[in-house]
Amino acid sequence: MRIPVSPAARRRTLVRRAIPAAVVASALLAGCTTSGSKQHKANDVQNAAASPAPESPAPPPPPPPPKPKGQDDPALKDFYGQQLAWQPCPDDPKTKKKDESDFQCAKLHVPLDYENPAARAVDIAVMREPAAKPDSRIGSLLTNPGGPGQSGVDYLKYAYQDFDGVIHDRFDVIGFDPRGTGDSAPVQCLADATRDRRNADDGPDPKDHAAGKAFSEARSKEFAEACKAKSGDLLAFVGTRNVARDMDVLRAVLGDQKLNYLGYSYGTYLGSLYTEEFPGRIGRLVLDGAVNPSDDPLAHSVDQQVGFEQSFQHFAKDCTTHSGCPLGSDPDKAAEIGVDFLDGLRTKPLSTRFDGRKLTSGLGWTGMTSLLYGNEERWKWLREAFSLAMDKKDGSALLFYADNYNGRDDKGHYDGSMDAISAIRCADRHGDQPSPDRIQQVLDRLHKEAPLFSRDTAAEDFQGWSCQFWPYQTPEKPHPIKGPQDTPILVVGTTGDPATPYASSERLTTELGDATLLTLEGEGHTAYGKKSTCIDDAVNTYLTDGTLPPTGTRCK
Repeated sequence: MRIPVSPAARRRTLVRRAIPAAVVASALLAGCTTSGSKQHKANDVQNAAASPAPESPAPPPPPPPPKPKGQDDPALKDFYGQQLAWQPCPDDPKTKKKDESDFQCAKLHVPLDYENPAARAVDIAVMREPAAKPDSRIGSLLTNPGGPGQSGVDYLKYAYQDFDGVIHDRFDVIGFDPRGTGDSAPVQCLADATRDRRNADDGPDPKDHAAGKAFSEARSKEFAEACKAKSGDLLAFVGTRNVARDMDVLRAVLGDQKLNYLGYSYGTYLGSLYTEEFPGRIGRLVLDGAVNPSDDPLAHSVDQQVGFEQSFQHFAKDCTTHSGCPLGSDPDKAAEIGVDFLDGLRTKPLSTRFDGRKLTSGLGWTGMTSLLYGNEERWKWLREAFSLAMDKKDGSALLFYADNYNGRDDKGHYDGSMDAISAIRCADRHGDQPSPDRIQQVLDRLHKEAPLFSRDTAAEDFQGWSCQFWPYQTPEKPHPIKGPQDTPILVVGTTGDPATPYASSERLTTELGDATLLTLEGEGHTAYGKKSTCIDDAVNTYLTDGTLPPTGTRCK
């Protein structure tokens, strides 16, 4: 899952060259005003004195009892009482080192709409690697690889070795495809040829902000109309809160009284919403690479832009210490040379070895940024990709990594993850136009902290938002989530994480309350399974016996 050469590697949000049309959350303010004169008030007093005293108003009726939730809701009884029909999984020929028939697969039935569960059900694809030592089994460990839009089943196929040892011994490790993704009622929007065209199209000159706004709006409208035509009945129900409800059904059907869970990146948002929906069902939760539910989408996008530029700067400076670095030997100029090259692909795209396809600027930026998700070991691949492109005028390597991130196979078929990520985001976060003061605040920060990645960004780029034509407007708003005070949660953050910057993990730990932050000092997105024995041992100990690492633990 960590190496970006398989479908399971593409689990996180990608920041492009410049922040697209902003998606921001807002608070709606309402108020009432009254006016009157002293004479009116005096008349009111006289009239009141002349009138008989009114009868005491009847006390208001008591509020209705809260609606039963989860397995306490009689309408969900059949879903919570189902039995999974486990079968050996079909072997996936794309995975060379594992025969998936060693795993077990099943379909979980859940209601499409939890407010009307009798109307329609959908199936959730589930994969299980049974505990290697049944006599020592604790229960199930549910996992989510992030995205949103990534397949949890694919994740387990590729990342099962991360759990070898005590976790595999004592847990049934569970991967599942969240609704709208993979084999779980997947959202379908764009045809493969359309996706190819959009990925390769760099659009107008980035300095022509009016043309850029029109281009972005046209693409957003095209995408929304395609999703509505092919998946309109699903779009209102693919949000993360419904996935959390599905996860509780799965917990109960697996026979677990409490949820044990490991979520990466977006998976931390899913885990946080689960704590809000089902605080009494929390077992041991690990949230690695935190997405903070209280951060508005614009703030999160800016954090990512800054994080990726910092990671690229670190890569570029390291590159100059290696012989033949394509970015030169001056550590103060290397990053700018790389950015200039990628931007130059707008007018001079490179040939590749893939069916006459060209490496355009957008694809080059995608390929480069995707490798920054990995730790320092992946920098060798990025140096080689830049060398091939800059020295040999061959864009094949960067195009390969871009395709891998975008979910495109060598036959030109896309796996649907990019359709799903957009649909889930629009179902999760409401957006409005940011104020001029907010835009200026964002621009000032971007130009100061990410000057290379934001050098063509202007105020006009924040007009509109990416879900503005979406057929379903969600009521979800960014808000802090308070975790249960008697069930400690483990948050894991990496200091050099570009996609979910470390500050987000710090904020989530504080807001959850009874949570402990475990820190990896290093580069890359997420920490568990990244060859840090210190991190892995701390997480494994917490999951198996509930012992948290000492407060302030930092791993190199």
